Amino acid sequence: MSDEPIAAARLALACLDLTSLNDQDDEAAIDALCARAAGPAGAPAALCVWPRLAARARAGAPAGVRVAAVANFPDGAADVDRALADTRAIVAAGADEVDLVLPWRALAAGDDAAAAALVRAVRAACPGRVLKLIIESGELRKPELIGRACRLGLDEGVDFLKTSTGKTATGATPEAARTMLSAIAAHPRGAAVGFKASGGIRTVADAAGYIALVRGMLGPQALGPQRLRFGASGLLADIERILAGGTAATSPSGY
Repeated sequence: MSDEPIAAARLALACLDLTSLNDQDDEAAIDALCARAAGPAGAPAALCVWPRLAARARAGAPAGVRVAAVANFPDGAADVDRALADTRAIVAAGADEVDLVLPWRALAAGDDAAAAALVRAVRAACPGRVLKLIIESGELRKPELIGRACRLGLDEGVDFLKTSTGKTATGATPEAARTMLSAIAAHPRGAAVGFKASGGIRTVADAAGYIALVRGMLGPQALGPQRLRFGASGLLADIERILAGGTAATSPSGY
């Protein structure tokens, strides 16, 4: 095996938000997630869970693994009070990161002010925490809408732009990623903002395509967990297979 898939697997692992967001998740599911994060290949960047399970994840996460939890998830309503309740619960649980769903329907309908107000309120409610904004790119679809969502989040101080909840028909796509990365690169805060691909990232080959895009559009300095993340539950199995000497799976995503 060449070093290229191995290098991609190692980087994908270092940037992985190992995720469990099933409706039936309970403390036992989070204990199992924490055990997966302590596997033989090494630790991921973070665990991503529901707010109600963030404290359990914080207690069981391997040393050095951050904890993220979702807010306003998965529907992305324009209910500021609900988003703030989620955020306060995440902060109280000791989590490090908030993955917030943008009110993308409001933005698509032209109500940028409502979308911005919610993001602004959540940003103020989680000082010192990493805030990732899920724009639901597969539902916005049009580059101009995706670009507007990105600029709104960047203007309101988010730390990452994230493609998708993973709960809709279309997750991350190379086309949406290019639009999002262009918005980051063009923004005055861009050098401090990261990108998270989420939704349909199942293989190291999938991840490698996004690694190449980030390298080309944000530079090699962005290739680390401070500015690149992958949100996935199944990706770890392919990472472990490659690092154990197995054959890399092929990517169905167009790369």
